[in-house]
Amino acid sequence: MGFTRALRAVGAGAAAGALLFAAAPTASADQVRDDQWPLAAFSADKVWGVATGKGVTVAVIDNGFKTDHPDLEGQFLKGKDFVDGDDSVEPDPSAEKPEHGTSMAGVIAAHGHGAGGADGVKGLAPDAKILPIRDVGSSSDGFYGPAIRYAVDHGADVINISQGIGDAGDISKDVQLEREAIGYALEHGVPVVTASGNDGEVVAKSSESYPAVEPGVVTVGAVDSNGQIWDKSDYGPEVLLAAPGVKNVVAGLDADGYDVGNGTSGSTAYVSAALALLKQKFPDLTPGQLVNRLVKTAGLPASAKGTTLPDEHYGYGFIKPYSALTANIPAGSKNGPLKIDELNSAIAKGKGGSASAPSSSSSSEAGTAASDSSDSSGMSPGVIIGIVVGALVVLVIVVVLIVRSRKNNGSGPPPPPGGGWGGGGQPPYPAQQQYPQHPGSYPQQAPPAPGSYPQAPPSQSPYGHQ
Repeated sequence: MGFTRALRAVGAGAAAGALLFAAAPTASADQVRDDQWPLAAFSADKVWGVATGKGVTVAVIDNGFKTDHPDLEGQFLKGKDFVDGDDSVEPDPSAEKPEHGTSMAGVIAAHGHGAGGADGVKGLAPDAKILPIRDVGSSSDGFYGPAIRYAVDHGADVINISQGIGDAGDISKDVQLEREAIGYALEHGVPVVTASGNDGEVVAKSSESYPAVEPGVVTVGAVDSNGQIWDKSDYGPEVLLAAPGVKNVVAGLDADGYDVGNGTSGSTAYVSAALALLKQKFPDLTPGQLVNRLVKTAGLPASAKGTTLPDEHYGYGFIKPYSALTANIPAGSKNGPLKIDELNSAIAKGKGGSASAPSSSSSSEAGTAASDSSDSSGMSPGVIIGIVVGALVVLVIVVVLIVRSRKNNGSGPPPPPGGGWGGGGQPPYPAQQQYPQHPGSYPQQAPPAPGSYPQAPPSQSPYGHQ
C-alpha cells in the first residue's frame, strides 16, 4: 500500500467511527427503547401504520456488521467484504469503532428482541432488509465506487454511506470513478445517502468530504432533540436535509450492550430509513421524487425563522417521515432537488468533454464522395434539393408569422402551463422560500405533535452525558 492510499485508508477508518461513541453503561432493554428519542419525535407508531420498509433493501456501506445481534437477527442479506475480499462482513474487533456498521444497520432496520420485539433498539424501517457491504473507501478504483455498483447490482433500493474520506493526494481518478458509480445508482433508481461530516466546518474542506461533496447524493446534517443543528455538523451548499444525530441510542457489538452518541452518521441512517419507508409506499417514484417528499415536508426550529432555503446548515430542514408519507405532494420532476444534471456534467467533463472533430482522412473521403456525385454544373443533386426545400420552409414561416401577427395584434405568445417546476406553480430548486414558523419543541406536560422533536432526554440517562 502506497503512502497516498494508506492515508486514504486511515481517513476512512477515522470517519467510519465518527458517530461518536464512548461505550455506554449497560442498561435494561426497555430503558434502551425509552431513550430512543427519535422514535417518539417521529411518532413512529403512526409511521408504522403507513409503512415499515417491508420489501425494501437498504445497502449499508460501512466498516463491518455483527450479523447475529439479537436486535438485527434475520435482517441481513448476504453481503460482501471489500476490505478483505471475501463474503464475511463481520467487523474487525481491533479496528477503531468496530460497532459503527452494526449501529447504522440498527438505526435503519433493527426490530428489537424479546416479547413482541419490545426490548432493545428498533429502527425506523424495521421490516426493511440490510445488504451489508464492508468497505471503508480505500479502493483504488474509486473510493466507494465498487461498493456502490455492487449494491445496485444486488438489489439495493437505497444506499447508506455513513462514512467519508478526505483528500489525500491526487484523487482525480477516484473522484471520477465514484461519480460514475453514483450516476449508475441513480440511473437504476437508487438514491445514495451520505453524511456531511463531523468537523463543524465546510463540507468541502472536511476530512470526510467524499462522497458528501459529490453532486447527486443526499448529504445529511445532524440535529438534536429540539431540532437545533448540532455544532459539529459540517455545513455548506451540499447539505440537503437534516435528521436526529445527537444522543442517539444504538446497537453495540455486545448482545446486552448499547451505545449512545452524536454524529451525522446516525442522521444519515435515519434519512435512509425514511427513504425505505417512502420506497415501500411509492415504489414507482424516482430517487429525486422520493427525496422531494422529504424536502417538501421538512421542518425547522423556531430559531431558524427568516432563513432562506436551502440553508447551509439545515438544507431544507429536518425530516418528518409521517408527513412525507401522507402529505398530498405532486411527484414533480424526475430529478427533484437532486443535482443530477450537475453530476452528469461533471462525469462528462471528467471523460474529456465534447466529442472530437473528424480526422483529416475522413474529411478527405467525404470530399471525394461529394465530387463524384456532382453534376456538370458543379452542384450535386442533394445540394439542389436542399436549396429548394429551404426556400419553401422560409416561405411557410413568413406566412405563419404574418397570420399570427394579425390574430394577436402584436401580443406575445401565451405563458407556459404549470407555473414552474413540477407543475402547480411550484418554484424550481433551489427555492428562495422563507422558513415557516414551527414550535421549537414539545410543550411541557403535553403529548408530542407528530413530526416534531421532543425535549432532550434527562441528564440522568444511564448512557451518560456526551
